[in-house]
Amino acid sequence: MPADPPRSAHDWLDQDAGPVVRPYAMTQGRVAPEGGEFDLVAFVVAIAGEDAEDAGLQPEHHAIVAASWEPVSVVELASALDLSIGVVRVLLGDLRSAGLISLYEPPAASQPHDVDVLKAVVNGLRAL
Repeated sequence: MPADPPRSAHDWLDQDAGPVVRPYAMTQGRVAPEGGEFDLVAFVVAIAGEDAEDAGLQPEHHAIVAASWEPVSVVELASALDLSIGVVRVLLGDLRSAGLISLYEPPAASQPHDVDVLKAVVNGLRAL
Protein backbone atom coordinates (compact mmCIF):
# COMPACT_ATOMS: atom_id res chain seq x y z
CA MET A 1 0.00 0.00 0.00
CA PRO A 2 1.61 3.30 -1.08
CA ALA A 3 2.23 5.94 1.54
CA ASP A 4 0.33 9.20 1.38
CA PRO A 5 2.26 11.94 -0.41
CA PRO A 6 3.82 14.50 1.91
CA ARG A 7 1.56 17.51 2.41
CA SER A 8 2.68 21.05 2.79
CA ALA A 9 2.25 22.76 6.13
CA HIS A 10 -0.52 24.90 4.65
CA ASP A 11 -3.00 23.55 2.12
CA TRP A 12 -3.99 27.09 1.12
CA LEU A 13 -0.44 27.88 -0.06
CA ASP A 14 0.10 27.36 -3.77
CA GLN A 15 3.82 27.07 -4.51
CA ASP A 16 3.45 28.69 -7.93
CA ALA A 17 1.00 31.46 -7.08
CA GLY A 18 1.86 32.11 -3.45
CA PRO A 19 -0.83 32.57 -0.82
CA VAL A 20 -4.27 32.52 -2.38
CA VAL A 21 -6.77 35.01 -0.95
CA ARG A 22 -10.26 35.30 -2.35
CA PRO A 23 -11.34 38.80 -3.40
CA TYR A 24 -14.27 38.83 -0.99
CA ALA A 25 -11.85 38.19 1.88
CA MET A 26 -9.96 41.38 1.02
CA THR A 27 -13.17 43.41 1.01
CA GLN A 28 -14.89 41.61 3.91
CA GLY A 29 -17.68 40.55 1.56
CA ARG A 30 -18.46 44.08 0.33
CA VAL A 31 -19.09 44.56 -3.38
CA ALA A 32 -19.75 48.31 -3.58
CA PRO A 33 -17.47 51.13 -2.46
CA GLU A 34 -18.42 53.39 0.41
CA GLY A 35 -19.64 56.79 -0.70
CA GLY A 36 -21.00 55.72 -4.08
CA GLU A 37 -19.62 54.56 -7.40
CA PHE A 38 -16.92 56.27 -9.45
CA ASP A 39 -15.72 55.95 -13.01
CA LEU A 40 -12.98 53.53 -14.09
CA VAL A 41 -11.02 56.36 -15.69
CA ALA A 42 -11.14 58.51 -12.55
CA PHE A 43 -7.72 59.59 -11.35
CA VAL A 44 -6.58 58.55 -7.89
CA VAL A 45 -4.10 60.68 -5.95
CA ALA A 46 -2.80 59.87 -2.47
CA ILE A 47 -3.08 62.76 -0.04
CA ALA A 48 -1.94 60.93 3.09
CA GLY A 49 1.29 61.26 4.92
CA GLU A 50 1.94 59.29 8.07
CA ASP A 51 -1.83 58.90 8.62
CA ALA A 52 -1.85 55.77 6.47
CA GLU A 53 0.39 53.97 8.98
CA ASP A 54 -1.96 54.65 11.91
CA ALA A 55 -5.23 53.83 10.15
CA GLY A 56 -4.97 50.05 10.63
CA LEU A 57 -5.29 49.34 6.92
CA GLN A 58 -4.75 46.11 5.03
CA PRO A 59 -1.60 45.59 2.94
CA GLU A 60 -3.65 46.18 -0.24
CA HIS A 61 -4.72 49.59 1.08
CA HIS A 62 -1.08 50.51 1.70
CA ALA A 63 -0.15 49.30 -1.79
CA ILE A 64 -2.83 51.54 -3.33
CA VAL A 65 -1.63 54.59 -1.39
CA ALA A 66 1.99 53.86 -2.33
CA ALA A 67 1.11 53.43 -6.02
CA SER A 68 -0.96 56.60 -6.24
CA TRP A 69 1.45 59.34 -5.18
CA GLU A 70 1.23 60.48 -8.78
CA PRO A 71 -2.19 60.56 -10.48
CA VAL A 72 -3.16 57.13 -11.79
CA SER A 73 -6.47 55.89 -13.17
CA VAL A 74 -8.49 53.24 -11.35
CA VAL A 75 -7.95 50.78 -14.20
CA GLU A 76 -4.18 51.30 -14.27
CA LEU A 77 -4.04 50.93 -10.51
CA ALA A 78 -5.89 47.61 -10.63
CA SER A 79 -3.56 46.37 -13.36
CA ALA A 80 -0.40 47.50 -11.58
CA LEU A 81 -1.44 45.83 -8.31
CA ASP A 82 -2.83 42.71 -10.02
CA LEU A 83 -6.19 43.08 -8.27
CA SER A 84 -9.67 42.91 -9.75
CA ILE A 85 -11.50 46.15 -10.52
CA GLY A 86 -14.24 45.32 -8.01
CA VAL A 87 -11.75 44.85 -5.19
CA VAL A 88 -9.89 48.04 -6.08
CA ARG A 89 -13.14 50.03 -6.13
CA VAL A 90 -14.10 48.82 -2.66
CA LEU A 91 -10.64 49.51 -1.28
CA LEU A 92 -10.61 52.96 -2.88
CA GLY A 93 -13.95 53.68 -1.21
CA ASP A 94 -12.37 52.81 2.14
CA LEU A 95 -9.40 55.06 1.48
CA ARG A 96 -11.62 57.91 0.30
CA SER A 97 -13.73 57.61 3.47
CA ALA A 98 -10.56 57.70 5.57
CA GLY A 99 -9.38 60.84 3.74
CA LEU A 100 -6.23 59.20 2.41
CA ILE A 101 -6.89 59.66 -1.32
CA SER A 102 -8.69 62.00 -3.68
CA LEU A 103 -10.58 60.92 -6.77
CA TYR A 104 -10.84 63.19 -9.79
CA GLU A 105 -13.38 62.16 -12.40
CA PRO A 106 -13.07 63.52 -15.94
CA PRO A 107 -15.87 65.94 -16.83
CA ALA A 108 -17.15 63.70 -19.62
CA ALA A 109 -17.72 60.85 -17.17
CA SER A 110 -19.83 62.92 -14.80
CA GLN A 111 -21.95 64.72 -17.42
CA PRO A 112 -24.79 63.07 -19.34
CA HIS A 113 -24.23 62.45 -23.02
CA ASP A 114 -25.70 64.84 -25.57
CA VAL A 115 -28.63 63.03 -27.19
CA ASP A 116 -28.24 64.97 -30.45
CA VAL A 117 -24.64 63.80 -30.82
CA LEU A 118 -25.65 60.19 -30.17
CA LYS A 119 -28.44 60.41 -32.75
CA ALA A 120 -26.02 61.85 -35.30
CA VAL A 121 -23.62 58.96 -34.69
CA VAL A 122 -26.40 56.39 -35.10
CA ASN A 123 -27.61 58.06 -38.31
CA GLY A 124 -24.04 58.15 -39.63
CA LEU A 125 -23.59 54.45 -38.91
CA ARG A 126 -26.86 53.62 -40.62
CA ALA A 127 -25.76 55.58 -43.69
CA LEU A 128 -22.72 53.33 -44.10
